[in-house]
Amino acid sequence: MEALTNDLASCETSNKLARIDGRPVEWIISASPVPYPVALAAMQARAAAIAAGAAGEAVWLLEHPPLYTAGTSAVPTDLLSDRFPVFDAGRGGQYTYHGPGQRVAYVMLDLRERARDIRCLVQGLEGWVIDTLAAHNVTGERRDGRIGVWVKRPDKGVLAEDKIAAIGVRVSKWVTFHGISLNVSPDLSHYDGIVPCGITDQGVTSFEDLGQIVSLPEVDSVLRTAFERRFGPTIAGDEESLVSVVQHGQVA
Repeated sequence: MEALTNDLASCETSNKLARIDGRPVEWIISASPVPYPVALAAMQARAAAIAAGAAGEAVWLLEHPPLYTAGTSAVPTDLLSDRFPVFDAGRGGQYTYHGPGQRVAYVMLDLRERARDIRCLVQGLEGWVIDTLAAHNVTGERRDGRIGVWVKRPDKGVLAEDKIAAIGVRVSKWVTFHGISLNVSPDLSHYDGIVPCGITDQGVTSFEDLGQIVSLPEVDSVLRTAFERRFGPTIAGDEESLVSVVQHGQVA
C-alpha cells in the first residue's frame, strides 16, 4: 500500500492516477434525470463488481431531480428546509444539493490499478474540474481545508468567493464511488434549504451565474477530454447495463 501523500505537486506531476494497464473507463451519460436511490444502488453494485473483478471502471454523468443529500458528517441543524427529499448518501462530507442543471459525475475507479492514494484521487478530481472550468475561461481554485472548487467573486467583496463544484467520494475495497457535482445552470435558490457543506461565510455559483451560458453536452465534452488527460482513456458505455441490476430488483 502506498502512503497517502500531502504533496500536491507530486500528485499533479507523477501521473499516479493513470491506470497501470491503460484499460479504458466506460463513459456513460444519462439523458433523463435519475432518481437518487436508483443511482446509489447502481453505484454500489458496480463498485462491488469492480472490486470482485467482474466489471470494468465507469464514469457516470447524470442529473438528479431536486434533492438534498447528507454525508456522514452532516449536522442536522444545517438542514434548513424540507422542501426537497433528503437522502443519506453514505459518502464523506455534509449536506449538498443536486438538481437539474447540475452535472453530477459518479466516478467508479479501481485504485488498485491507479496507485492507492486517496488524497491524490481527491486532488485529481479537483484538478479535473479546474481544467474543465479553465476551458470555459473560468478560474477555479482549491482551498486548504475545504474540499471542492472555488471561484473568486470580487464583485461581491474583496475576499468573497463561491463554490462551483462539490466533491465527495467513498472508497470501499480500493474502489471509488460518488464523485463530483458541477453547477452549470441549476436554480441556485435551491441551496437556501441547507448550509452547503457546512460553510456559512461563502456562497455558491454556476457557469450561468458567472455569465457563461453553456449546455450540459458542451460541458460533458470538455469533462471527458480533461478526464482523459489525468486518468487515461475512456470508451462509450451503456447506461442500461449499469442500472439494469437495480431495475430488475437484484439490489435492495
